[in-house]
Amino acid sequence: MRGGGVRRITRGSRFLSGLLAALFILVVPLTAFAVNPDEVLADPALEVRARAISAELRCMVCQNQSIDDSNAELAKDLRLLVRERLTDGDTDEQVMNYIVSRYGEFVLLKPRFETKTILLWGAPLLLVVAGGLSLIVFARKRAGKPTGSKLTAEEQIRLSELLDE
Repeated sequence: MRGGGVRRITRGSRFLSGLLAALFILVVPLTAFAVNPDEVLADPALEVRARAISAELRCMVCQNQSIDDSNAELAKDLRLLVRERLTDGDTDEQVMNYIVSRYGEFVLLKPRFETKTILLWGAPLLLVVAGGLSLIVFARKRAGKPTGSKLTAEEQIRLSELLDE
């Protein structure tokens, strides 16, 4: 070992430490999107229910975040509304129905399975079946076709000569 065991910093280790630092910088602020302390209910059981409901509701401003993760004013209002309804004695289903009646089905991150959403839920299955049937039809059509062209008379004679040698 030359250099008295001093470890040399390679490009790979610099890249890895830079990547870890960047991830740390990006992940740490995510804790700022948590529920504000003034919103937390005194009853832990109600708070757990409120968090579960909030995780299923879409922030209408952010659209791909739950209201539990969003710091938008509307998300805060919805979180407070959920907690208010729970403290008034509503069940989880009643709270969800109330929110949906005011904001529509779009507020749900996971749409309900109903007749009007059956196409939404069935579309992936329909696409897989259609793709599988297309592959079967394509394979059957292709299996009946010859893969090459016939040899010319000259090529046939040359092939016979080569095989006879």
